[in-house]
Parts: sequence; structure tokens; C-alpha cells
Amino acid sequence: MTSRRATKIFIGMSGWALLLALPALAQGPGRQAGALHYNLATEVREKGTVEDVRQAGGYRGWSGTHILLKTAKEDLDVHLGPTAFVTQSGFSFAKGDQIEVLGSRVRVGATDALLAREIEKDGKTLVLRDANGIPKWSRGRRGD
Repeated sequence: MTSRRATKIFIGMSGWALLLALPALAQGPGRQAGALHYNLATEVREKGTVEDVRQAGGYRGWSGTHILLKTAKEDLDVHLGPTAFVTQSGFSFAKGDQIEVLGSRVRVGATDALLAREIEKDGKTLVLRDANGIPKWSRGRRGD
């Protein structure tokens, strides 16, 4: 009899634990606290000169590639995506490159940034996100 009672208690506690975890599970695998989200309503096209290229540490240990873009009116931090994805695409960026970026303006702390969807350089286009702003590097995980 005691093993039956222990089983009922275990099942009951497991059910409560699952109910408490549901809000976190509903966020999905690609979401994290403070994540930047592409917004089609803030999409702009910016031309400029690459001032700096850097890799920044990211979620789960991957590194992301950022470009400091000098435009006619401001300097913008352009977020490209995972460094491995950018490298595998065959594109590289260096100081002095002339590029055009289509992306979503977002606020990061007190500064503006641009989440890149497409980057044109030397007549070639690097597509980082689809027309809805969904990252190309996450397609396999989302089943698209």
C-alpha cells in the first residue's frame, strides 16, 4: 500500500512542477530574456562605411558578428548574426568596406542598433533573415 501512496504523491508533485514550468516552456527555444526582436515596422535601409568589425559573446556560448557602420548622419551598431553563419556564407567585412544594410532599428540600452536582414557589398547580397525577419540560421530548429 505504501508504494501506491508514494506513486500517487510522486505523480501529483510532477504534475504541479509541470504546471509551474509551462510559462517558461511557452517562450520557445529561441527566446531569452532581453533578446532583440526584428520589427518590420522599424525597417530601414542605411548606406555607409564599415568602421569596425567585432565578435561579441552571445547566448549559449556562440559569438555574434557586429559591424560599426558610419553613415552620413550617425554611427550604428549593426547586428549581423552568429559568426559561424556569416563565415559559412562566404562573406567577410573589413574597415573601409562600403555597404548597404536593410534592417530593423532597435533600442539597445541608450543607443540605437540595426538588426540586419540583408547586406549588400560589391554587388552581392548576404541574406541573414527572411522577409518576415526570421533568422536564416534558426530555420532548422523551427522546422521551416
